[in-house]
Amino acid sequence: MQWRGRRQSSNIEDRRGGRATKVGGVSVFGLILALIVWKVFGISPETTLGITQNITQQHHTAQAPSHETVDQTESREFVATILADTEDVWAPIFQQLGGTYQAPKLVMFTDFVQSACGSANSASGPFYCPADQKIYLDTSFFKAMRTQMGITGERNHTQLNRQDQAADFAQAYVIAHEVGHHVQTLLGISSQVRQAQNKVSKIAANNLSVRMELQADCFAGLWARHNHERTQFLQKGDIEEALDAAEKIGDDYLQHKAHGHAVPDSFTHGTSQQRQYWFYRGFESGDINQCDTFTTNQP
Repeated sequence: MQWRGRRQSSNIEDRRGGRATKVGGVSVFGLILALIVWKVFGISPETTLGITQNITQQHHTAQAPSHETVDQTESREFVATILADTEDVWAPIFQQLGGTYQAPKLVMFTDFVQSACGSANSASGPFYCPADQKIYLDTSFFKAMRTQMGITGERNHTQLNRQDQAADFAQAYVIAHEVGHHVQTLLGISSQVRQAQNKVSKIAANNLSVRMELQADCFAGLWARHNHERTQFLQKGDIEEALDAAEKIGDDYLQHKAHGHAVPDSFTHGTSQQRQYWFYRGFESGDINQCDTFTTNQP
């Protein structure tokens, strides 16, 4: 994936502090295990991380590392570039819909962060908080995608440098997916789903959560299509890389890996096949109307 040389978003809130190996007893590299537990049991990030509704958001912004390493600089520039790409894609789409796109902030943090949804740590993975309309990302998740989840794609990376290495487009997909949740908030979809979930059974509520996640996947694919038309940023193997990521974060894949079997009623994000299907549907169509995961006959 080609990402260097384009505009970088100013909507980055850098709260990365000093390097720490543990927060509250959770190691950074325990991220994937905690994420699997969250997905297996269908527990929301708020519950998983022990978030309460009474925790207030911090009103100060922590400072970025005073001396960034080369890798930290590249992570920041990569994230800022992809976020800018989402802004440049969604703004005209909202204009066509008769609205105005309000870009989210993206908070980069190390190990622990405070959001309007409560306190969180790296074990949550990247997440979107609708209460403050911010995306939260500990970029150690990107390393975990490569080293622990094995998301690398099939390209020969020997000629690539640092952030241009394996899983670069899978990382962009993660950001675009979280931005997709922001789009759902702006369009009023998120609030409608939450209201509906309060009126139905746990199983039905889980299914609505799956539909939300699949739509965010479709929006990520739509973004990739439009961004490629703008910038020609995709390279051979990138889409396969995203589909590989979609497979390895499917509820059935994670549950089989953890327990040897899956419990469909507990799914909250969708199966590997569903996540691949909806990402590719968004990419192939480039049409937001094709991302209606709630009234479709598709799985």
